[in-house]
Parts: sequence; C-alpha cells; structure tokens
Amino acid sequence: MIRSADKEKDTGELGEVLARAFHDDPVILWMLPGGKGSALMFTTLARYQHALADLAHRDDKTAGAALWDPPGYEGDMEGAIPGFVEAMGDRVTYGMLLDEALAAHRPKEPHWYLAQIGVVPEAQGSGVGGELMRAGLARVDAEGLPAYLESTKESNIPIYEHYGFTVTERLDVPGGPPMWGMWRPSKR
Repeated sequence: MIRSADKEKDTGELGEVLARAFHDDPVILWMLPGGKGSALMFTTLARYQHALADLAHRDDKTAGAALWDPPGYEGDMEGAIPGFVEAMGDRVTYGMLLDEALAAHRPKEPHWYLAQIGVVPEAQGSGVGGELMRAGLARVDAEGLPAYLESTKESNIPIYEHYGFTVTERLDVPGGPPMWGMWRPSKR
C-alpha cells in the first residue's frame, strides 16, 4: 500500500527507511562513511528540501519511500542547514559539492524530479519499489510532464529504464563515485 507522507509527522520514518534503503549506496557512503548520520540527513531532506513523499507499507511495516519535487520547486535550504550540519558534521561540504554538481546538470525544461526512491533490504525484489515508482509516475503522467532522476548505482539503470527513463549523461562529482542522469519524456 502506498500513501502520501505527512511532512511533519512522517519525516523521521522517511529518514529511517531511506537510510536503511541506501545503506550500501556508493554516493551515501562517499558522503557519510559507514552511513553515519544518513537517517538524519534523509529526515532533513524530506522535511525541508523535497515537496512530496510517498511511503510504501507491507505487512504493517514501512518498506520503502520516495521523495519527489514538482516543476520549479525550491526547497527550504535555510531551514535544512542545521539538520545537515548535525547529520554530516565536517562532511557537510561533500553534500554541498554533490548538490551543486547535480543542480548544474538538471534539465531546464519543466519536469518532475525523483530525488530519492528506496526500499528496505528485506523488502527489495518484492515489488515495493515498482509500486512507489508507479504511484509517482501516475502523478507525473496526470500532468503530462517529463521526469528526471539521478541513479547512484549503475545496477539500477535497467530498473529505471523499465519505467521509461533513459540515461542522458554520466555525472562525475570530483572525488566521488559516478552517477547517471536519466530522463523520462512526457507520456502525452
């Protein structure tokens, strides 16, 4: 079951689920060795930086989450800074470097942005990610707009391709692991 998250009430849960889902993500591990601080970082992202969040539930447990931004959305960076500093400590500059590098490559055309989508390890491969993706893309398609994401794992590219995304470029952050920008054209 997919439900829209309440940005005030559910952000801690979103942070915990995404931290578990991204426990082995190369970009997260580059920014936060061992994943230390990732739950608070994702909580801060959900509360201040992204417009919409979906939660997936299986067997009365939260199994996955997705964070989306509609066209033109700008998060509350000022509100987010204390959470990022607490979560990342002296590694906060890595997050700033990543954010700047990715922002420079995002398409200028109006689009929905899938910032994060993740499934907890014990539910991976069970269809939860697909449910989250379909729910988000239904919103995108209802507006007749394209969508964009960055894949932080090369192994996830075929999954995103299944939903109509194609790689537009490889993104390299100085000193960080590679990522891939992916675009999904409008379905109208």
